[in-house]
Amino acid sequence: MENSSVKESRLNIRCNGHARELLDKAATYAHVSVSEFVLSHALASAEKVVQANEAITLKPEDFRAFLAALDAPAKANPALKKAFKRHATQLAR
Repeated sequence: MENSSVKESRLNIRCNGHARELLDKAATYAHVSVSEFVLSHALASAEKVVQANEAITLKPEDFRAFLAALDAPAKANPALKKAFKRHATQLAR
């Protein structure tokens, strides 16, 4: 982890004795502080969770269908027109 960045937020966690011992041992093996160890591993895990929930992966044929749908949008039906009108009204407030 980079030590030169300014740390402006604090995070406190509580754990049992066994968890603390394990974290201490792992941090020692990694030659970093417990804080650095916990933060780096928590961030790596957080990135995976965010990526899994924010990314969309499509098979090539599905991607082509998606692009085709963008190129040929559906015609506005009464429900869609009503939704657009409601949206415009809410934005005007």
